[in-house]
Amino acid sequence: MRQLNLKTWPRREHYKLFRTFDHPHFNMCANVDLTTFYPTVKQRGVSLTAAIVYVLSRAANTVPEFRYRIRGEEVIEHESVHPSFTILVEEDLFSFCTVNYSEDFSEFAAMTAQVIANVKEHPTLSDEPGQDNLLYMTALPWVSFTSFMHPMQLHPADSVPRFAWGKIFPEGESLKMPLSVQGHHALMDGIHMARYYAEVQDYLHQAESVLGLA
Repeated sequence: MRQLNLKTWPRREHYKLFRTFDHPHFNMCANVDLTTFYPTVKQRGVSLTAAIVYVLSRAANTVPEFRYRIRGEEVIEHESVHPSFTILVEEDLFSFCTVNYSEDFSEFAAMTAQVIANVKEHPTLSDEPGQDNLLYMTALPWVSFTSFMHPMQLHPADSVPRFAWGKIFPEGESLKMPLSVQGHHALMDGIHMARYYAEVQDYLHQAESVLGLA
């Protein structure tokens, strides 16, 4: 973890401006192409949830702005950030599920399976107090949504990015999936989200090599 020098940070004026907003988060929603990714994951018997969470986490760790966090009057950059996603438990309720990110997918998938099994036995809606090296994620596999908004505290607004993905659907000969990405505008702009989407799509196109299945 390192602290950014706000006096020399190129986006210091943007940071000062958007920190004053009551709702400083902005959101994008776009379809990503799973035409290669989905059948590869299914044919290899890999958990689709683990694979999607891994891809989204790997891309977030690649784009620095997704590792920035506001702490009081400071901005810090984490070396790595970790997914905290929702899973369905009994009675149509959900639980939070936090897994340490690993670039090795086989290791990540094994940890994810273990944590999910434990959380299903012991559901929770808590994270470690003050922990901000997270990526908040959720899935709505029943709806191919075209927009999404996350509930969040606004005073002050936290700076953890948020992600949501929806129902996979056919489009011509392709398979698409809606992906919503939300970030704090004091820390990132549309160009950074565009880079994020590009990273995600690149990984989805190269499923075998990215997931270590080649």
